[in-house]
Amino acid sequence: MTQTHILIVEDDAEISGPLAGFLSEKGFATSVAGSVEAADPILAANDIDLVLLDLMLPGETGLDLCRRLRSSDGPRIIMLTALGEPTDKVVGLELGADDYVCKPFDLRELLARIRAVLRRPPLAEEEPRPRGADTVLHFTGFSFYPQRRFLRSPAGLRVPLTGAEADLLLVLCQHPRKVLSREELIALTRGEGFAIAARSIDILVSRLRRKLAGNDPLADVIRTVRTDGYAFQPQVVAE
Repeated sequence: MTQTHILIVEDDAEISGPLAGFLSEKGFATSVAGSVEAADPILAANDIDLVLLDLMLPGETGLDLCRRLRSSDGPRIIMLTALGEPTDKVVGLELGADDYVCKPFDLRELLARIRAVLRRPPLAEEEPRPRGADTVLHFTGFSFYPQRRFLRSPAGLRVPLTGAEADLLLVLCQHPRKVLSREELIALTRGEGFAIAARSIDILVSRLRRKLAGNDPLADVIRTVRTDGYAFQPQVVAE
C-alpha cells in the first residue's frame, strides 16, 4: 500500500525536524521544505496528500501557496499558525484550508487533526457515481453527494467544496430547520474534544452561503439565529 505523503512547509528546523520524525514513526512518508519556493518542486514531483503549511515564510507566504493549491484542487491543507494571529487564520480558512493548528501544538492533537482531514474523500470529483451508488441529498435545486463531497448547482454546474465545507453542509442537511449552536456544529463536523474557535464555523457558514446563493445574492439558505447558532432553511429530500 502506498504511504500517505505529507509535505511540511516550515522554515523553523526545530519544528519541522521533530515533526517529520514523529510523522515518519506513525507510518507517513514526509518531505520538508523551508519555503514556498522549495516546496514547489516537491509538489510537482510527488503525489502529496496533505500539506502542513506555516503561514509566516520567507519570500512567498503560506497564504499565497494556499491560494494556488486551492485554485487547482491540490492536496489537503492544515495551516500552522502562531497564537495571536487571528487575521491569518480567517484569511487562510477563507482561501480554503481544511483546518488550522496553533503553535505551539501537541503532536498527538496534530496527528488526530491530520487523520480527520485525510479521512475525507478526495476534493475533486468530476462526475457523480451512477444512481444508487450513494445517497443524494436534494434541496432548492442543488444535488449533494455527501460520500463524494460533490455538489451540483440547479444549472447543472459543479460547485467546488473544500472538505470542511462539505462536512458542514452534510451536518446541516441532516438537521434541516433545526437550530444548531456553533459548539454543536463543531462537535458534529470535527468530533468531540477539538479546540476549534467558533469563529471558524462562522467563516465556513459564510463561504457556504456564497456558494449556495448562486445567482441570487439575497438568497440565504442558512439562517442566523442570533446568539443561538444557525438553521438550514430548505427542505432536504434524500434518494
